[in-house]
Amino acid sequence: MGSTQNGQANGSAATRAVALVGPAGTGKTSLAEALLFASGAINRQGSVEQGNTVGDASPEARSRGGSTEINLTHFDYMGDRFALIDVPGGAGFAADGLAALQSADMALVVIDPAPERAGLAEPMLRQLDELGVPHAIFVNKIEHARAGAIRELIGELQPMSREPLALRQIPIREGDNVTGYVDLALERAYRYRPGKESERVEIPGELLEREKEERTHLLETLADFDDQLLEALLMDEQPDQQLVMADLAADTQENKVVPVVLGSALSDGGVHRLLKLLRHEAPAPGAAAARLGVNGGGALHVFKIANGGAMGRLALGRVLGDGLTEGDELVLGDTAERTGSLFFVQGDKTAKQHAAQPGDIVAVAKVDSARAGMVLGRKGAALAESGLVAYPARNAAVAITTRDRKDDVKLSTALHRLCEEDPALEWEQDDASHETILRGINDEHLAVVLGRLQRRYGVAVDTRPPRIAYRESIRKGAHVRGRHKKQSGGHGQYGDCVIEIRPLPRGEGFRFEDKITGGVIPKQYIPAVEAGVKEAMARGPLGFPVVDVAVTLLDGSFHSVDSSELAFKIAGRMAMGDALAQSAPYLLEPVAKVTVDTPGGTGSKAGSVLSARRGQILGLSPHPEWARWERVEALLPESAIHGLDAELRSLSQGLASFVAAFDHLAELGGKHADDVVKARAAEPH
Repeated sequence: MGSTQNGQANGSAATRAVALVGPAGTGKTSLAEALLFASGAINRQGSVEQGNTVGDASPEARSRGGSTEINLTHFDYMGDRFALIDVPGGAGFAADGLAALQSADMALVVIDPAPERAGLAEPMLRQLDELGVPHAIFVNKIEHARAGAIRELIGELQPMSREPLALRQIPIREGDNVTGYVDLALERAYRYRPGKESERVEIPGELLEREKEERTHLLETLADFDDQLLEALLMDEQPDQQLVMADLAADTQENKVVPVVLGSALSDGGVHRLLKLLRHEAPAPGAAAARLGVNGGGALHVFKIANGGAMGRLALGRVLGDGLTEGDELVLGDTAERTGSLFFVQGDKTAKQHAAQPGDIVAVAKVDSARAGMVLGRKGAALAESGLVAYPARNAAVAITTRDRKDDVKLSTALHRLCEEDPALEWEQDDASHETILRGINDEHLAVVLGRLQRRYGVAVDTRPPRIAYRESIRKGAHVRGRHKKQSGGHGQYGDCVIEIRPLPRGEGFRFEDKITGGVIPKQYIPAVEAGVKEAMARGPLGFPVVDVAVTLLDGSFHSVDSSELAFKIAGRMAMGDALAQSAPYLLEPVAKVTVDTPGGTGSKAGSVLSARRGQILGLSPHPEWARWERVEALLPESAIHGLDAELRSLSQGLASFVAAFDHLAELGGKHADDVVKARAAEPH
C-alpha cells in the first residue's frame, strides 16, 4: 500500500476510512453532507434542518434532528476513494460507533469555535488516543468565532490531547465576520466562496505578524520530529516547502501531531481544503489492519449488525488486507461461512456489488455468526486475537410490558434483534421480579429504542422503573409449630412440624438444619418441610424475600395414611410464616458502590448530588488517569440511582459519567421503609 511522500496524494488504490466524531450539535452530519457535495458524490447539498441529508435518514434521527446511529457514506475525490463513518455525538448514541472507530484510518474531531465548549471534545480525544487512531480537528461554524477565540481554543484543547496540536490555519476577519483563512504551511490566504472552492487572495497586512508567529509555532511542533527541519529553524533559514508538507503528512499519519483546520460545513468554507488534507494526509488502511490484528490475507472487521430491512440480517464492516468477493469463505474460530451478497452503503441506500476492494466498507449478507467487533478472515489469513468492544455503563433501565398480550411472543425476538444491532443495549427476564428489563446508556437512548421497537416490529409497550430488590430479615428468633390437617372423606392430609428460627449475620443467606430424632417425621418428608419454609421466605411479612435466617427442624408428627410430601410442605410454610411474623422483621435495601468521573471543579457538586440522594461519600480525589478530572466514590441506595445520570450531566456540560455495582444490603427504616412496605402491599400478589 502506498504512503504519502513529499506531500503528494497517498497513491493507494485502497479505500481510506475516515470517522467523523465530536460532541452533539457540532455539525458532523452537515460536514459529511458538505464533503459529499464538494467531491461531486451528490449534486445538491441537503441540510439537517430540512431533513434531506444523505445521513441521518432514519425516522428517529429525522424526528430528533440529530444522529442516533452511525451513518455510512462514500465518495471519490481526485482519483482517491474515501468511506465516511459519521458517529453520533450524543451520550446515549456515541457507543454505536465504538467498534467502527477501530476500523478507521483517521478521525476528524468536529467541534465548534467556542473555547468554553472545548471540554466537550475531551472524551473523543481521549478515546482516539487510547485506540491509536490518527486524527485531526475541524473547527466548524467558524463564521461564529469571536476575535481571538481560536488561539484560546487551542489553549483549552492542548491539555486534553496526548499529541501536540498543530494549528494549520488562522481566520481572516472582515468586521464581525470570518471570510477566509491563512494557510500557515503554504503561507497563502483564501477567501471563502459559498458553494465553491475558496479563492486565493493576498494575506491581509494586519495578519502578517500573527501569521509569522503562528507559522513559527507550527514549524517548531514539526521540528520535534525532524532533525532537518530543526536545523533549518536553528539556522534561521526558511525551510523547504516540500519538507514542511511531507512532515505534516508523515507526522499526521504516524499520530505524532493533531492538525487543526477551520471551516464551515453549511457554507462550504474550508471544505475543499479539508478534502485535500484527507487526500494527502490520511493513512493507508495498513495501520488499521495492524491495529485489528490482520497481518496478511483477507479479512472483514464487523462493526455493526443491521436487522429488519428487506435484505434481512447484514453485517456492516470494513474489508482489510486483500479484497472480498461474494461467496468467499470467512472463518471465525471453528466456524466457516460463505458470504452472501455484498452492498455499498450510501446513507439509507444500498447498491449491490460483486466484489469489494481493500479498505471498502460494505454490508455483507449471510454471515450469521458475526457480531460487532469481530474480525473474520479468509482461509489462510494471518489474524491475531482481537478483543470485542467494551461499552459504557448502562445507567438507565425500564421494566416493559406489552400493551397487547398477543405481542408477548414477538417481544423477545424483537429485543434480541435490537440488542444485536446495538450492543450498548441489553435485556433480561428477571427471575425474582418476573419483569422484562431493558437497559441502555441513558433515558434518551431507551426512548429511541422503544420507538424503534414499535415502528419496526409493531410491539407497543408500557414502561415503569424496575422493582428494587428489597429484602427483609429478622431481629430475633422464634419457636413455632406448623400443623396442616384436613379431612374430606377418604385419605386426608396431615403434616406437623416444629421449627426454630434465628437471625444470621448479614450475607450468610439461608441455613436449614434437621434435628429430628426417633423418626417423628420420616426422612422422605423432611425435604418437603424445607421446601415449604423456602416458599414462606419468598415473600415475608413485609412483602419481600427473606434473607440471613437459620431454620432448625426440631420435632413433629405424622400419620401413616394421611401424611404426604404436600402436607408437610404446607406445614413447613405455615410454621415459617408464623415464625417470621413473630421475629421482628425489618426491611433491607440494596446499596451500590458508585464511582463518578467528572471534570475538575465539579466533583464537590457531584458529591452534593449524591448526598441529597441519601448517598454516603467515601472520597473525592483527582482522577487516577485523566488530567484535570476528579473522581467521587460513594455508597448509594439503588433506589436513588434512577435519574442520577441526567443530574450529573447537567452540572458538567454533559461530561460526567458513573458506574454502579451492588455492594451490600443495609437496613432501611423510618418513613422510607413505611412507604416501600405500603407500596408493596398495594401490589397484586
